[in-house]
Amino acid sequence: MKTYSPNEIKNIALVGSAGSGKTTLAEAMMYEGGVIPRRGSVSAKNTSSDYRPVEQEYGSSVFPAVLYAEWKEQKLNFIDTPGADDFVGGVISALEVADSAVMVVNAVKGVEVGTEITARNVKKKSKPMILIVNQLDHEKANFEQTMEQIKASFGPKAVQIQYPVNPGTGFNRVVDVLKMEMYQWKPEGGKPDVLPIPAEEREKANELHNALVEAAAENDEKLMELYFEKGSLTEDEMRAGIRAGLIKRDMFPVFCVSAEKDMCVRRFMEFLVNVAPSAASMPGRITINGELVPYNEKGPLSVFVFATTIEPHLGEISYFKVMSGTLKEGDDLNNMTNGTKERFSQLFAVAGKNRNKVTELRAGDIGATVKLKNTKNGDTLNEKECEYKFSGFKYPEPRYRTAVKAVDKNDDEKVTEVLYRMHEEDPSLLVEYSKELKQLIVSGQGEFHLNTMKWRMGHNDKLEIEFVAPKIPYRETITHYAQADYRHKKQSGGAGQFGEVHMVVEPYEEGMPEPVTYKIGGVDTKISVKGKEEHELPWGGKLLFYNCIVGGVIEARFMPAILKGIMEKMEEGPLTGSYARDIRVCVYDGKMHQVDSNEISFRLAGRHAFSEAFKKANPKVLEPIYDVEVLVPEEDMGDVMGDLQTRRAMIMGMDTDSGFQKILAKVPLKEMQRYSTALSSITGGRATFSMKFSGYEKVPAEIQDELLKSYKESDDDE
Repeated sequence: MKTYSPNEIKNIALVGSAGSGKTTLAEAMMYEGGVIPRRGSVSAKNTSSDYRPVEQEYGSSVFPAVLYAEWKEQKLNFIDTPGADDFVGGVISALEVADSAVMVVNAVKGVEVGTEITARNVKKKSKPMILIVNQLDHEKANFEQTMEQIKASFGPKAVQIQYPVNPGTGFNRVVDVLKMEMYQWKPEGGKPDVLPIPAEEREKANELHNALVEAAAENDEKLMELYFEKGSLTEDEMRAGIRAGLIKRDMFPVFCVSAEKDMCVRRFMEFLVNVAPSAASMPGRITINGELVPYNEKGPLSVFVFATTIEPHLGEISYFKVMSGTLKEGDDLNNMTNGTKERFSQLFAVAGKNRNKVTELRAGDIGATVKLKNTKNGDTLNEKECEYKFSGFKYPEPRYRTAVKAVDKNDDEKVTEVLYRMHEEDPSLLVEYSKELKQLIVSGQGEFHLNTMKWRMGHNDKLEIEFVAPKIPYRETITHYAQADYRHKKQSGGAGQFGEVHMVVEPYEEGMPEPVTYKIGGVDTKISVKGKEEHELPWGGKLLFYNCIVGGVIEARFMPAILKGIMEKMEEGPLTGSYARDIRVCVYDGKMHQVDSNEISFRLAGRHAFSEAFKKANPKVLEPIYDVEVLVPEEDMGDVMGDLQTRRAMIMGMDTDSGFQKILAKVPLKEMQRYSTALSSITGGRATFSMKFSGYEKVPAEIQDELLKSYKESDDDE
């Protein structure tokens, strides 16, 4: 295989809704590029990219698949991404290393919510975008309606390069208004017959050609001058204008294909070779220090790892992009995240399940290696003395969480191990053992995301797991001042235990004045602060602990034990066993015994005094609140709003976004369980949402009563 330079490499992410035909298009491109001898199909479960058992079971992509084709002395690297929004992590990692995106649109379904969601991700990454209308051979294909939807979503930037003459079951002809030719295919597809545009299509073709010429000219002042001079542009001049428009995201060219019948795929690949930006024509990547790194094959060697898979018989495969320099087989590089050294003992050009060995890869190219020991997605690896470091990935906040436990308790350790391995492959799948909730919590992008994880564990790893409703991480706090004291006394022969602690507690607020007087036993009592400790709590909020002991009634050496007792009770709050937060404690009096007092006595006295004071201080349970953003078609707005109101949502505002209605709300986490499933059901899968932690707020009184009752019952059972 030839070694390609940055100006000969095109890196493309194939994106779009599930069912738009990305995998079938990728298969046709690899076949035309001679990488595979025959085209597989999704229905036959033999495509190069959807080769994992779960993908063959579902009939759709779950992981991004790295592929390539060689075409007209250039290398086209393309990444086939999952269409389901639950697997958006694969789209984000693909866009991180792609130089442009190809948005595949289903000619039957048109612009779907998945198209809109993916387009926003492409926009966030500022990637050039080409649109392909696929499945034009389907009996229900409607190209005109699809183009109307494309125009509504992407505006005048969407400019047709082609249109189908006869979409539907007999589809076999396309007019290309860049080359001003018509292509006609035999039933087997592949290489077309090139024909003049028929007379009956000439007017429409000229109109679209002129629109394309104007759009191309608008992207370059010199081309605009030429256009005004000549009234037209040559094919090469138009290509230059389209390329400039693509890079600036001022133009989204529209192609049409039947990937399944391999019609117009060759012409599209020709366009990619001639017009799509190469790695060399893109500005390069900026390091975390703000340094721009161009794709220079003679620069210092730097590699960015963007995906990981674990394959039977091979182990861990790391997929990377060469950001600078030339990577050779056997090179040793330093991992900039953890300082370890890694050897790239083998290099591969990747075509899904097929991997072809190569000896070197140059800047801008994408490849894979095996058995890196300490490298994860998002890591940068450099040659000695190169200090480049590129930022990792930012995935959306999880939208669905569940607790997981093994059906067979003996498998607990294996389940945890496999879950963390799955996280390595898909970092948007989060795994955490919650000490607070005493549950293994798995969070992902939706119920489908986690059901897929469960399927893989059952079929690939032979581990049966079950989902359990996750507990809610409530918090406890107080709303009033309260006083309490507690004496711990124990005598059982020999030295006993004795400690007495008097304290006041009150709610803590940022900026509140230091304590001076408290009403104790109905009398205003002045206190003297001898020491202050401020603790930022690991679970959020603060504890302020004041030593106000006068006259040495409790020796200073016992104060840490009192604080320890208080912290123990804050870790298991007096109301529901949840973490307590935002409390100020003043220990102002007590008693000790010269022989019987010890640390454990004061720890227990402090713990019990705090618990009693807490319960007197009008305690409240707090619940986690999330900022929720819902994108919904206008016709489903009423139903979605009604559902949110049943979830105790506080609507914060409404807006429009790319033809969708946007609802902004604050919703308790307790009410968001299975929301992704409910929203999909209400809108037929046409809506999406995101959620992000906002803060804690008091629960309504009736819910607090339920929580206290439930906690008491569980405590009694224990």
